[in-house]
Amino acid sequence: MWRWLVGEWNWPAATLFTAVILLVLLPPIASVGGLAFALIYVQLPVYMIHQWEEHAEDRFRSYINRVIGGGREVLTPGAAFWTNAGGVWAVVILATYLAWWIGPSAALFAGYLPLVNGLTHIGAGIARRESNPGLITSVTLFLPLGAWCVWEAGKQAGPIDHAIGLGAVLIGHALIVAHVVLTLRKQKGAPANAR
Repeated sequence: MWRWLVGEWNWPAATLFTAVILLVLLPPIASVGGLAFALIYVQLPVYMIHQWEEHAEDRFRSYINRVIGGGREVLTPGAAFWTNAGGVWAVVILATYLAWWIGPSAALFAGYLPLVNGLTHIGAGIARRESNPGLITSVTLFLPLGAWCVWEAGKQAGPIDHAIGLGAVLIGHALIVAHVVLTLRKQKGAPANAR
């Protein structure tokens, strides 16, 4: 399975297929769970569409390795996959269950996740004056649906709930950046024959 998903780089296409299936389930989920719950749930298929734009044909990894790594592999195939599987799929699934068990305000991080990631893509695009893999869905899907999710799920939330939701997402993004930076430092410090 690992070879098919990551070695042959089929996971971006698999996420697009899965996103379509999850979106087909949205109407009954919304009718039973309500708008705030549906907006938390929909972050997963929306993120999967973004991941397809970002990672199909290995675009994002190639972009990071070229722009940040200067041609070095600072983002490996395994790291790219696990960042998305653990840092997105598992996180949004957890948020969906927290919204179901506790309430939407316990899952605010589901809305903040695409907002922060979308703003990162937009900021990078502005700073570098070029498009980047994931920019289109960041503008068209992440900003409006992430903001709507935070608005609806946050109606019963207090400032601490928002701080926890946003803080968790910022910490997650900081860990990803730290991983890339540490990998780059190790590679720059390694002897040429060690690469």
